[in-house]
Amino acid sequence: MGLFDIFKKKEGRVEIFSKRPVAKFKVEKVFEIFGNEVLVGEVVEGVIYPGYKVKGKKAALIREIQKERQKVDFALEYDKVALVLEGKLNTKAGEVLEVYQS
Repeated sequence: MGLFDIFKKKEGRVEIFSKRPVAKFKVEKVFEIFGNEVLVGEVVEGVIYPGYKVKGKKAALIREIQKERQKVDFALEYDKVALVLEGKLNTKAGEVLEVYQS
């Protein structure tokens, strides 16, 4: 495993090997659309890109980021966005999740 191998998929689970999160995301609402979990909230700190992993009780891949119903390439601190996930975290409103680079 190389230095930049932060996440590794094992038996259908996403595992995190990084020591420090690159961002934090505060969840305001949780939806399920076409089988994908969508988290709506605010980037508390850092920058989030699609392909990064978000970690709560479990971890999931961020497939897409939307701001004002438009797909965007990244989300900055204080942005209110929707994160479309690949996988499910089973999070609740009010939780602050850590985001890790992949």
